[in-house]
Amino acid sequence: MSNIKILWVDDEIDLLKPHILFLEKKNYTISTCQSGADAIEDVDKNSYDIVFLDENMPGLTGLETLTEIKAKRPNLPVVMITKSEEEYLMEEAIGSKIADYLIKPVNPHQILLSLKKNLDHSRLVSEKTTANYQQEFRKIAMDMAMVNSYEEWVGLYKRLLYWELELENIEDVGMVEILESQKTEANTQFGKFIEKNYPGWFSDDEGPVMSHTLFRELVVPELQKNTPTLLVVIDNLRYDQWMAIEDAVNVHYKSKNEVPYFSILPTATQYARNAIFAGLMPAEMEKLYPKYWKNDTDEGGKNLHEADFLHEQIRRLGLDIKWEYHKISSLKAGRQLAQNFRSQKDNDLTVVVYNFVDILSHSKTEMEVIKELASNDKAYRSLTQSWFKNSPLLEIIQQSQQLGFKLLLTTDHGTINVKNPSKVIGDKETSLNLRYKTGRSLSYEAKEVFAAKRPKDIHLPSINMSSSFIFAKDDLFFAYPNNYNHYVSYYRNTYQHGGISLEEMIIPFIVLEPR
Repeated sequence: MSNIKILWVDDEIDLLKPHILFLEKKNYTISTCQSGADAIEDVDKNSYDIVFLDENMPGLTGLETLTEIKAKRPNLPVVMITKSEEEYLMEEAIGSKIADYLIKPVNPHQILLSLKKNLDHSRLVSEKTTANYQQEFRKIAMDMAMVNSYEEWVGLYKRLLYWELELENIEDVGMVEILESQKTEANTQFGKFIEKNYPGWFSDDEGPVMSHTLFRELVVPELQKNTPTLLVVIDNLRYDQWMAIEDAVNVHYKSKNEVPYFSILPTATQYARNAIFAGLMPAEMEKLYPKYWKNDTDEGGKNLHEADFLHEQIRRLGLDIKWEYHKISSLKAGRQLAQNFRSQKDNDLTVVVYNFVDILSHSKTEMEVIKELASNDKAYRSLTQSWFKNSPLLEIIQQSQQLGFKLLLTTDHGTINVKNPSKVIGDKETSLNLRYKTGRSLSYEAKEVFAAKRPKDIHLPSINMSSSFIFAKDDLFFAYPNNYNHYVSYYRNTYQHGGISLEEMIIPFIVLEPR
C-alpha cells in the first residue's frame, strides 16, 4: 500500500491535517496544494494514483481544475469534495467523469472508503467474488446431482452463467477453469436428462415451452389491439449473449418478463426456426406443407418459407391481426428496414429475423481473423455485444421504443464451442451438420450420442424407411475417419449447433415494455 500517492487540493488544507495523518498511518503518501493552478502544475510534473479536489476555491474552481487535469491525465481518478449539494454541480462533475463525489464535512473513514473503492476495488471484488464462488461451487455440485426437471435445469444453467460473467471480470484463471469443468459436468448430466425425458415432452402437458409451441404459448398472449408488437428473432443467440447485449436494450426498454424456453432437436435453424413459425414439429410440417418443407438432403434453401409457415399458423389460430415479416441477412437490408421502420407502426405484429450471430459463428470456422477475435466464450460474447451496439438492429429497437412498440426478443437455438471429435460413418446421403446426423446405416460411438432410431417418436421426418438421427452430446463434433486429422484440427474450437447442450437448448424469450 505504501506506493499509493495522493494529491489533495484544498485552499484550507491546514484544517485537514487530522485526515492526512490518518491516511499516512495507513501507509498512503500524501502531497498537498492550495489552488487549482498549483494542482495542474503538480499533476504535470508528478505521477499520482488519485486526486482529492475541493470544488470551492479562489481562482480556478474545482470544476475548471478538473477539466484541466482530465485533459492532461484522462485516466487519473479525481474525487470531488464540496460543501454544496446543488444538483447542477453534481451533474457537471459526473459529466466530467469524476471517480467519486463527497459532501463536506468529510470524515477520514469516508476518504478511506473512497480510496478503497477507486484504487483497491478490483482486488477486493476479485477476492470477494472468488470466495463467493467457492461457496457456490459446492452448492451447485450438490444440486447438479439432484436436478430432475427442466425447470431445475434452467435454474442451474442460469446460475452457472451468472458465475461465468462474474468470474470473467476478475481474470482469475484458476477459478475460470474450475467453472469450465463444472459446466462440462453439467452438460454431461443434461445430456442424460434429455435422452431420458425429451421424447415424453410431446405427449406430456408438463413439458416446457419449445420451438413449436413458442408462438402460441408466449407470443400470442402478448398481442393486443392498439399496441404494436415487434418480435425479434436473433438467429443463434445463446443465453449469455443475450446477457451481454441486455444493457444496450435496457436503455430503451425495461424487461417485463423473461421466460427461458427449449429449442427442439436438432438445434439447427431449418428445424428450430421453421418450428417457431409453423407452430408444428418437422414431421408435421413435412406432412401438411410438403411444398414448404425441405429435408437435409433436398436441394435449395431450408428456411425460405418462414413467412408462409407463419401465415398458416396465424390462420389456424384464428388470429385477426395485421402483420409483416422481415428477414435481415445483410447490413444493407438492416439499414433499409431501420430507415423505413415507421411504416410498421400500423401493424399489430412485426416479425424481424436477424441473421448476424449465425453468420458470425460460421465465419469463425472459415476465417482466421474471427478465430482470433472469438477464441472463447468471453470473446464471443464481447464480439456479439460490439456488433449489436453498432448494428441497424439497435436502431430498429430505438425506433420501436419511440413508436410505442412492445418488444419480444428471442432466438431459435444456441451454439456450443466444440472441443472433441466423435467418429461417425455414414453413406453419401448422410447430412452434413457436425452436431447431428441423419441417414441410413450410421455407425457411431453409442455413449457419445442420443440416437433416435425411430425419428417419428420425436416428431422428425424420415428421409427413407431406415433413416435415424443421432445428436452429439457434451462438446463433441462428428468427424469421418477419412482425412480425420485435418478435419478435426479445422473444426476444433469452432461454434456449432444441432446437438444437445445447455448452450444450444436453453434459450431466452424476453418481453419488454418501452421506457
